[in-house]
Amino acid sequence: MFEEYSDMLTVDEVAEILGVGKNSAYEIFRSGEMDCFMLKGKWKIPKQALIDYIHKKAYKK
Repeated sequence: MFEEYSDMLTVDEVAEILGVGKNSAYEIFRSGEMDCFMLKGKWKIPKQALIDYIHKKAYKK
């Protein structure tokens, strides 16, 4: 899944994949719904964290 992306995603890539704006992506990161972290003032999002987030949202009861 998402083979065209590297293992560590940017905010722009996450927003593109989810079909949301950057502000919505930032809200997801700040809420703690997705496992990500800041490094040198920039958000770092592991691709697996995005996949887990999508699965969690898709199968949420």
